[in-house]
Amino acid sequence: MTLRRHGRAAADNPAAREKRAAAIPAGNAAGPRLSKRISELGLASRREADEWIAAGWVRVDGAVVDTLGARVRPEQKIEIDPCARRAQEGLVTILLHKPVGLVSGQAEDGYRPAIALVTPENRWPGDRARVEYSRAHLRGLAVAGRLDIDSTGLLVLTQDGRIARQLIGANSSIEKEYLVRVTGTDGQQDGPLSKVFPADRLQLLRHGLSLDGVPLRPAKVSWQNEEQLRFVLREGKKRQIRRMCEAVGLKVVGLKRVRIGSVALGALPAGQWRYLRPDESFA
Repeated sequence: MTLRRHGRAAADNPAAREKRAAAIPAGNAAGPRLSKRISELGLASRREADEWIAAGWVRVDGAVVDTLGARVRPEQKIEIDPCARRAQEGLVTILLHKPVGLVSGQAEDGYRPAIALVTPENRWPGDRARVEYSRAHLRGLAVAGRLDIDSTGLLVLTQDGRIARQLIGANSSIEKEYLVRVTGTDGQQDGPLSKVFPADRLQLLRHGLSLDGVPLRPAKVSWQNEEQLRFVLREGKKRQIRRMCEAVGLKVVGLKRVRIGSVALGALPAGQWRYLRPDESFA
């Protein structure tokens, strides 16, 4: 059954007030906020959950809760109105091939943000998503996994909090694959770097390094050719690959992200973008 937003008559009805109040447990200060619980269940981002609550699209144990900040017990049953699902289905995710020289997030130090490339003119002609471009798709579009200004490759911008949480949430384990061109920093390279680079240092890149005192998760690192490494990470600390390479005597001279989970950059040209299709998933 589809829920409806309560009008004034419903709000003034004592029975309705009692039923709604029952969904906000008294003296449950230690319980999680409803929006947090919805996010923990993977139903929406906390921002989306707040919007759903305000719209009257959330029931707890059968009663509508439209009070922001309401708290719940973990065992309580949470139901979401189909209207919220339809609104969620209208959210878009954009895949952009970020060139060097653009920042991922907000404009800074005179550099343009990557979102400035999301225009009808820059949409890849090879985009097979049946989505008509709308400026509304730019509202609330957030970067899910940054690339620094000197890096290029696959950048995800999404309106969908579920996808953002999947890619950059604290418990995310989605793989990110990079191709990294490097040079030695000791000045005594004699032969192809892939042949002379010590095996124990390569192993350190795979596991054993720490950044800012925190051990890094194991990574997959291998030589692709004489001067290029392939990194596959399950985390994304700021400038992580560059700092990892510096720690073992390598300098990064080129870095390109080519895959996030099951979604590859593919033939998408630099500076162009496309929509994530319904048949695609990062997991």
